[in-house]
Amino acid sequence: MSRMTLDVESVKAFVYIIDFQSFTKAADALGTTQGAISVKLRRLEERLGYKLIERTPRLVRLSAQGSLFINAARDFITSHDKAIAALSCKCRQFRLGIAEHVAGPEIPVLLAKLNERDPALTIEVRLENSTQLLEAFDNSELDAIIVRQDDDHRSGEDLGPEHFGWFAAPTFHQQQGKPLKLAALAPCCRARNIAIDALDNAKIEWVEVFVGGGNAAIMAAVSAGLAVAAFSSRLAPANTIEVGKRFGLPDLPSSRIILHSTLSDRRSKEALRTLVAAYREHSAS
Repeated sequence: MSRMTLDVESVKAFVYIIDFQSFTKAADALGTTQGAISVKLRRLEERLGYKLIERTPRLVRLSAQGSLFINAARDFITSHDKAIAALSCKCRQFRLGIAEHVAGPEIPVLLAKLNERDPALTIEVRLENSTQLLEAFDNSELDAIIVRQDDDHRSGEDLGPEHFGWFAAPTFHQQQGKPLKLAALAPCCRARNIAIDALDNAKIEWVEVFVGGGNAAIMAAVSAGLAVAAFSSRLAPANTIEVGKRFGLPDLPSSRIILHSTLSDRRSKEALRTLVAAYREHSAS
């Protein structure tokens, strides 16, 4: 085992299959065929003497040994790619747009992963509302954008689910028989509309006691115990709690986080693959 050498392409095939949760997508990202990807994985498993991936018609997942090997495999690929990148002084720009209502604590992780993966990559990030980002993307001003599926129904890379709930400070008090005190974003905000529609359909009276001002202002109002607000579960203020059941509030529909991009060159697709993997890894933790 101490003298064993690993083939970079085989290890990369293994990592890509897991990152994309698909042999077909992994093959596309690597510019090869599904059959070639399967051969590389089989050779790696034979070399290591372990089965790394369990595959069913609907599911691709790590085996027990694959779970032990995946992080080391990522480090192996990163070290290899950094060594290759060091030989090239060609700098590139990656223009990424992230919707304000999607951006969360994973963003620094994503940017760090992109920089680690390709130090020659200059990353430009824009945090704006979805409408502005979609317009900029359509005008080729951005290379990739991350938005909610509700914002645009074109196909893209699914980064995972976005679950919503009703959040308030532990000290928040709702008087019985009185309208629900609601903090909400501007009327054009889709999350606001979903929350209000859910309340109206459940025939729950509500009154907006704090309107507009952006996410930061809404979070401050909720944290101060002034009102209840609908938040993504991963973006709710740290000092708030989910109060839907406590106040008998209706369930809110989930959405999906989607990455849109038209990039097709190898190095850009590598950056996108790193972005997807880092997002999914952080969301699962």
